[in-house]
Amino acid sequence: MTNCLLPRCLVMAFSFNFSIPLQTKENCGDDGRDGKEKDENVDVKNQSQLEPSESVCKALKEAVEHQPTLDFLSQTESSVTETVSIGTLPPLHYLNESVFEQTAPERDDGEHILFQTMTQNTDLITGVYEGGLKIWECTYDLLEYIDGEGETFSRKRVLDLGCGAGLLGILALKRGASKVHFQDYNSTVIEQLTIPNVFLNCEEESEDEEEGKKDGSPPTKKRTLDSSHHSLSDHCSFFSGDWTSYLSLMQRKDPTLKYDIIFTSETIYNTDYYPSLHNVFHKLLAEDGVVYLATKSHYFGVGGGLYLFQRFVEDKDVFQIKSLKDINQGLERHVVSLTFKKSRS
Repeated sequence: MTNCLLPRCLVMAFSFNFSIPLQTKENCGDDGRDGKEKDENVDVKNQSQLEPSESVCKALKEAVEHQPTLDFLSQTESSVTETVSIGTLPPLHYLNESVFEQTAPERDDGEHILFQTMTQNTDLITGVYEGGLKIWECTYDLLEYIDGEGETFSRKRVLDLGCGAGLLGILALKRGASKVHFQDYNSTVIEQLTIPNVFLNCEEESEDEEEGKKDGSPPTKKRTLDSSHHSLSDHCSFFSGDWTSYLSLMQRKDPTLKYDIIFTSETIYNTDYYPSLHNVFHKLLAEDGVVYLATKSHYFGVGGGLYLFQRFVEDKDVFQIKSLKDINQGLERHVVSLTFKKSRS
């Protein structure tokens, strides 16, 4: 059972408040698809979004690795935070979304997405802002699944893809992952939300360690900041940019890191993004690794969803997709896994 101090009414359903400009194909790589397929069960108005579009590729959003600094992390001292507690999982702390939105004009936002989302009253601007400032409900579904399975992450290399608030990666970090990478489309999301949230949870653990010392000295804020920053540097990396650029950036590293686990939640709402998402899975997942995907059956107004993505994956014939959990409250939601087919060369 979820015990979330943030009212669940703020957990957003991905079915409204979208600004959808003309769709363009994000990836022109090998994972593109030729031809069109028809699905009699999909409304005609969404038919044009069944496959990645054939229009000219849009400019990529170059991937950037972000380095957390003490000056930046210290800004969390005056933040209003919330905590989500699910079953036996450790508590996960994050910045209050309502307060975050109200203080948007005061925040450093080189992409200007905070202003745009507020003035346009939208939760998604395709190719500009991809929804990372909200904690979408499928994230909680995946956390609940992990709790039910008793999953631990000792010595695992984990990627939180399309991380937003970063709760999935934070959980992996708290449960012993050796390396956690956080990736989101927007740099503002990474700098103003993800990194502070990770820091909040590292800070708590640092304070616990300080309180457990036998010398009787009280934990100091500076010591806690230093310890938290050290923990982030040792175990975490943060990236922004589109998935094609992120993959290219990771492949330039020597050796290329392969992830044991890739978490991704509410990322298959747009069929144009399926080739680049599949490419990340294909190129960066370890041979025996697993992708955990939490999603809705269908994203109204955008056109994507589980069944279209499943068909895309099956056509590629690289991964086996398996249903792990179905949620039938409100819009149908699902947790599935992807693993490499054993017969692949």
